[in-house]
Amino acid sequence: MDNRYKDMFLPACVHEVYSRRHFLLASSLATAMGQLPAWARMGERPGYNPFTLGVASGDPEPDNVLLWTRLAPAAPGLPTTLPAQSVRWELAHDSRFLHMERSGQAMALPEQGHSLHVQVDGLAPDRWYYYRFMLGDAVSTTGRCRTAPARDSLPKRLRLAYASCQRWEHGYYAAWAHMLKDPPDLVLFLGDYIYESASPGLSLGMARSHNLRTAQSLQDYRDRYALYKSDAHLQAAHAACNWAVIWDDHEVENDYAGQQGMGNAQRFAARRAAATQAFYENMPLRADTLAAGLSGPRLYRSLRWGRLAHLHLLDGRQYRDLQACRTTGAPNAGSVRPGDCQALHAASRSFLGWDQERWLYRQLAQDAGTDSRSSEQNMRWSVMAQTTLLSARRYPSGVQASDSWDGYPAARQRLMQQLSGAAGKAPRNSVVLGGDIHQNYVCALPARADLPPAPDNPVVASEFCTTSISSRSGTTQAKVDAVRAHNPQVLFARCEERGYGWADITPERWDCELRTVLNPLLANSPVLTQARFSVLDRRPGPVEG
Repeated sequence: MDNRYKDMFLPACVHEVYSRRHFLLASSLATAMGQLPAWARMGERPGYNPFTLGVASGDPEPDNVLLWTRLAPAAPGLPTTLPAQSVRWELAHDSRFLHMERSGQAMALPEQGHSLHVQVDGLAPDRWYYYRFMLGDAVSTTGRCRTAPARDSLPKRLRLAYASCQRWEHGYYAAWAHMLKDPPDLVLFLGDYIYESASPGLSLGMARSHNLRTAQSLQDYRDRYALYKSDAHLQAAHAACNWAVIWDDHEVENDYAGQQGMGNAQRFAARRAAATQAFYENMPLRADTLAAGLSGPRLYRSLRWGRLAHLHLLDGRQYRDLQACRTTGAPNAGSVRPGDCQALHAASRSFLGWDQERWLYRQLAQDAGTDSRSSEQNMRWSVMAQTTLLSARRYPSGVQASDSWDGYPAARQRLMQQLSGAAGKAPRNSVVLGGDIHQNYVCALPARADLPPAPDNPVVASEFCTTSISSRSGTTQAKVDAVRAHNPQVLFARCEERGYGWADITPERWDCELRTVLNPLLANSPVLTQARFSVLDRRPGPVEG
C-alpha cells in the first residue's frame, strides 16, 4: 500500500479507533480507486462486483435506520438477468464490525431492480453505526449512518448539507468530494437527482457526456441512475451519512405537474410510473413510500431532530395544479404576464395539493405548540425542505415565473399565513430551504409575500435556496442583479457558481454557508465559501456575516 495512505487503514483493535474523517477519506479514496479498503474486504470477489452502485442510508429516526443498496447487472447498460438473491447485511458500532449490533438477510428481487430497503429497528437514539452488504464473497463499501436524537431531547447541534440539481454533463461532482472533508449529520437532497434527457448534440463546454437516450421506460431510468451512481464522489457522499431525499421534475420529465406532462396522457402516465419505480429502487426510502401504489408514492414527510429541528420534506411536483395558462400536453412557457393570465391568482390552485397543504399546516401548528406547554418546550426550528424558491420575484420585464411558487401566489400566501401566525400561533423560528433554480438566493420572507418587507409587513421567516451541484443556471449575473434590485426581500443572489448549502443549527442560532465550486469542469476543483448568513433565535430574517 502507498505509504501516503497507510494512516487511513489502521490495524484491528477491540475498540473503534477510526476518526470520522479518517473513515470518510479512506472510503472515498477506495471508491475512487475502484477497490474496497482493506477493512471492508471479506474473502475473494465473485466474477463481478454486484455492489458497484454503492450504499446509502435514509431518514434517521430515534430507534431505527434505513439501509439501501442495489445489485448491479454484470454489464453496465444491460438489463439485469440475475434471479432473486438473498443478501446479507450487518450493522455494527465499529468500522471493522467487531462489535455487531444487528445482522440479517433480505431478498433482492428482479421486479424491484434488485434493490434493498432494510429497516433495522430497536436501536438506541443519537448513535452512529457502520453497515455493509454481502453476497457470496462480494462485500459492499462500508457505509456510516446514525439514529436521530430522542424526540423530547434538545440536542446541542444539527449539521445539515442541502443540495439539488446534479446534471451529469454540466459538471463534475467536486462539491460532494468537498463535503466529505467536514461531513454533516444529514444531507437533504431537494430534487433533480438525475436528468432524464439525452446528452446535447454539442459537447463544447461540457464536463462529460453519455450515450443514453431520453428516458421513457423503466430500464431507461434504471440506466440513468446507474450512470449517476457510478460517480465516486457521489457514492462516497452517500456512504458518509444519512440522506433524506425528495424529487422535482427531472426525475420524471421537465416541468411536469401532477398527472400531466407533455404529449399523450396515457404515454406520460406510463412514463411517470416507470420513473416512480426507478426513483424508489435507487433512493434510500422506506418500503411504505409506495404504499399508495406506483402512481402515487408518499414522499412528503417530517423528521424530528429532538426538539431542535422539525424537518418537513415537501413534494412540489406530484400533487400540484398545472402551471397557469399552460395548455394540457404542451410544454410549459416558463413565465406568464399576470394581466394576461386570469388563472394565475385563482385561490383554488395549489402548489402542494390540498391534502399535502393541510398536512403541512398541521405540522406547523404542532411546531408552534398549540397545547399548554411552555414555549421553551416547543420546537426551536421549523424547517420546510422543498424544491424551489418560495420568495416572490418581480422581474423588470413584468413577467412572472410560472413553475415556481410565483406561479401559485394564492397557495404561497396561505403558507405565509401559517408562518406569520395569522391563521393561529406561529412557529418559533421558520426556515425554508429550496433548490431547482440553479442559483444561490437568500431571502427575508415577509407576512405578505407579494409586497416588500415593511413595518406593517414584517419578516416572518428566512429562506436559503441553494444553487446546483453541477447544472448550469441558464441566466446571467446582470439579469439576476436586476431582479435583486426590484426585490428588497432578496438579500443575496448569485447564478454563476455551482455548489451546496451548509447549515450549523443550535438552539440559539442557524449559521449558513454557501459553498461553491471554483470550476465545475474540474473533478478536483477547490470549493470556496461564497457567503455566510445567520438567523438568531426569535429574530426572523437572515443576517450576513
